[in-house]
Amino acid sequence: MQDITKAKELIESSDFIVAFTGAGISVESGIPPFRGPNGLWSKYDPKILDMDFFLKHPNISWKYIKEIFYDYMYDAKPNIAHYCLAELEKKGKLKGIITQNIDNLHQEAGSKNVIEFHGTTKKLECINCKSKFNSDTISLEKLPPLCPKCGSVLKPDFVFFGEPIPNVAFEKSIELATNCDLMIVIGTTGEIMPASQIPYIAKENRAKIIEINPNPSNYTNTITDIYLPLKATEACQKLKNL
Repeated sequence: MQDITKAKELIESSDFIVAFTGAGISVESGIPPFRGPNGLWSKYDPKILDMDFFLKHPNISWKYIKEIFYDYMYDAKPNIAHYCLAELEKKGKLKGIITQNIDNLHQEAGSKNVIEFHGTTKKLECINCKSKFNSDTISLEKLPPLCPKCGSVLKPDFVFFGEPIPNVAFEKSIELATNCDLMIVIGTTGEIMPASQIPYIAKENRAKIIEINPNPSNYTNTITDIYLPLKATEACQKLKNL
């Protein structure tokens, strides 16, 4: 309880809090991580999200993209951790969430300032004319889905292997990390570049780091000030109950 109490006090005394979230916050909503023993890449070939492969074989990629992201994950709901962050934002303490997740659960929980570092499943983008469409307005009965404007192939509006991080998301993330006085890291191991550098930027600019992860990450023994070895929902429940 001592570290929970310290974390609570640090949250209350901070003025500019930013959350940095990864797969671990959404696992408890039924969304599996990409990596690890039960991760998606233990069941699917990562090449389905390789941009070169997608451009050559969109029908093959889309078969699995639909199965993973639109049949299986699409109805996932936010959990206590998502709602806690939304509540912290409503109180004016949390200034933004930088998420590596593409599931839209932070927004569904009520968070407004969410930087989707890797994009989102909720939009589709034309590979030719770059038009974007809400994914729930495009039929996935026939694959690959085609652009209503120009007839070219649509792809999910998240970052594939071989694609750069969108400039706006990258720049906004750097800005938030540079200005925060506390970063709450939740459910990420710190292995995926360049997203993994965000907490280090916060630390370099004198922010304190609270880390919520069931197992130690790359951050735990390097930049973390308070480590809570808990699942996201457990930690948030304990913080709420103090």
